[in-house]
Amino acid sequence: MNRINRFFWFCSGAHIPTLEKYPTEHNKFTGIGATIFFTGLFAALSGGYAMYFVFKGDALAVLFALFFGLIWGLAIFNMDRYIVSSINKSGSTWKQVLQAAPRIFLAVMIGIVISRPLELKLFDKEIRERLKVSYLNAQRAKIDTLNKAFAKKYTAELAKLDELKARRDSLEQGIKTDRQKLNFEIFGNKTTETSGVMGYGPYAKRKEAELKARESDLDSLKAGITKAEGFVDGRKKFDGLMDEKLLTGVQLDSAVNVAGFADRNWALGQLKVNPNGTKNEDNAMAVTFIGLLFIFFECLPVFVKLMSQRGVYDVAINDLEFVNVHHSTKDRDYNVNVADRIQGTRVEAEVTKRQEILKGRAYRDLEKYNWDQD
Repeated sequence: MNRINRFFWFCSGAHIPTLEKYPTEHNKFTGIGATIFFTGLFAALSGGYAMYFVFKGDALAVLFALFFGLIWGLAIFNMDRYIVSSINKSGSTWKQVLQAAPRIFLAVMIGIVISRPLELKLFDKEIRERLKVSYLNAQRAKIDTLNKAFAKKYTAELAKLDELKARRDSLEQGIKTDRQKLNFEIFGNKTTETSGVMGYGPYAKRKEAELKARESDLDSLKAGITKAEGFVDGRKKFDGLMDEKLLTGVQLDSAVNVAGFADRNWALGQLKVNPNGTKNEDNAMAVTFIGLLFIFFECLPVFVKLMSQRGVYDVAINDLEFVNVHHSTKDRDYNVNVADRIQGTRVEAEVTKRQEILKGRAYRDLEKYNWDQD
């Protein structure tokens, strides 16, 4: 238990030798350290999950996710540890709030960053369904675009094919009507266009010959339509239209499984909107509050440090810093005095040295001087 406490003290950024002297402060800093540790842990999970989707499909995706998640978690842990340990409890409450304001802003930014990947995991099922709809609509739009481009490119050929089909339909309908009239004539059904006499007479024979001729024309027309359709199908195959089909359920599942972080992040944003374009209040509220929860959790170490009373540990740290500053000042004065004395000694030694040199030169000049000239 003692090792766990010391680990959390380290996480809180406390000066452990000083903290050990004051047992009443142990629980407070254990709680602060635990909060910082779990914030870093959540950051590691969030970063690793995000990087898993960045490298998804790669054989080393899991290793990349573990490595980046560890690095990201340690970075957030170190930053939170610094933010909390740098808050000075010796000032007034307002001063502490001002001191913590930029740190709270930074914590909010970090909370937003680490919350997003975790939100993606929480809404994974809904995101997958939204991605399936998106991919299906995108494929349908792609097919429609290709068909429009094809129709524009082969306008004359398609118009001719439609004309042939219209003539075929009209001719088939006419043959069907005349065939019914011929049957009426043969079986003696009286109408405005039949004699009502049963039998295969001259009129029926003439109608039969006309029908055969029209059926022959119809066969020729169908052959032309088949040829035109073959040409159009060949052009579609050449332009790639025959290969574009709506995705099946298995294909959609496969596409969603390899969806990247950007697509999943977009789908999470789309959960706030209904298919008809109206805002989905339930999903929007759920996503917002989950994001706020992680942001608050990231800011929690700072809030805990701000809300905690100034304890004996804070007083001791402040005194220790004062003593350290005093020692630093004295060391500075000592080093300055030593430097001054050393410099003075160096100056005196240099002056003496140069004086001796000048005296030596003067003695040599006197020895060389010709006294008889005077």
